[in-house]
Amino acid sequence: MKFGSAVAAAALLAVVTACGSGTATTGGGGSGGGKVGIDHPRADSNFWNSYIKYVPQMAGEYKVDLMPPTNSQNDVSKLVNNVQALVGQGAKAIIMAPQDTGAIANTLQQLENKKIPVVTVDTRPDKGKVYMVVRADNRAYGTKACEFLGEKLGGKGKVVQLQGALSSINGRDRSEAFLECMKSKFPGITVFSEPTEWEGTKAASMLQTRLEQHPDIKGIYMHAGGVHLAPTLQVLKQKSLLVPPSDPKHVFVVSNDGIPEELEAIRKGDIDATVSQPADLYAKYAVFYAKAALEGKTFKPGPTDHDSNIIQLPNGMEDQLPAPLVTKDNVDDKSLWGNQIK
Repeated sequence: MKFGSAVAAAALLAVVTACGSGTATTGGGGSGGGKVGIDHPRADSNFWNSYIKYVPQMAGEYKVDLMPPTNSQNDVSKLVNNVQALVGQGAKAIIMAPQDTGAIANTLQQLENKKIPVVTVDTRPDKGKVYMVVRADNRAYGTKACEFLGEKLGGKGKVVQLQGALSSINGRDRSEAFLECMKSKFPGITVFSEPTEWEGTKAASMLQTRLEQHPDIKGIYMHAGGVHLAPTLQVLKQKSLLVPPSDPKHVFVVSNDGIPEELEAIRKGDIDATVSQPADLYAKYAVFYAKAALEGKTFKPGPTDHDSNIIQLPNGMEDQLPAPLVTKDNVDDKSLWGNQIK
């Protein structure tokens, strides 16, 4: 995707307001200059690899001085060390995506003490000051998945929930919302929740065990298609369950991420739906808010001009970006980032 500088400037002015809460400036007094350090959370997920590809493009559009990225490889200790290195090399703002949202608090406190604003992507730290969280409503992910599977199963039967890491706010939000929705709207459905820690091998093992114990399972909710899709399809194929939706043996599968592989799987009838988590917009607005922080801009809660909603957090603000449910009915929509990336 391409975003012109005029559009970027207009978008920035449209949402920037003079509001005391959420104010963040850099040590340079908000002059707009300074290097932006960025740590990527992992490189073993198709979703995150797509995000990583978008970042330099967006940095170029916004004319942000982006430092060479680091990658913490899903390890919070590496993230802490990477951030320290970026600060030592002159970073005046930090973009990160902490996968353990509790263990990053001390690092966030240290950055606040140094007046270095932080933008977090995809995950919301439990504690510690953040300038802005760039994220979608992860509870809505769980609710959308529940409603889709509940309707497909006619309100009865058994489903497996392949959870992410419950040390992550994303894993907790998706899981809790899915379970709450099932309990209130589809009490006739039994849910088996499996904490995979965002690991494909664990997902495959847990799913295989559950299918052996309960061969009548008819639904699967994957928290992350980027790591869960391939192993899930492999297990279903081994069990002779990878059949079209018209086949009575079909297991209905709904996912999260919106990667091209998921969209292709929907077209083929291997899975039935996914929530398109906007990798392109995550990259765009991570850079957008890092630049805004360096310029000393402030924001207030409420709707934005980019179809999202900013909410107030105890430790900062969060821009909740749109994440549509994708099914066979809209899988070819050209506006989906998964249909744009190559």
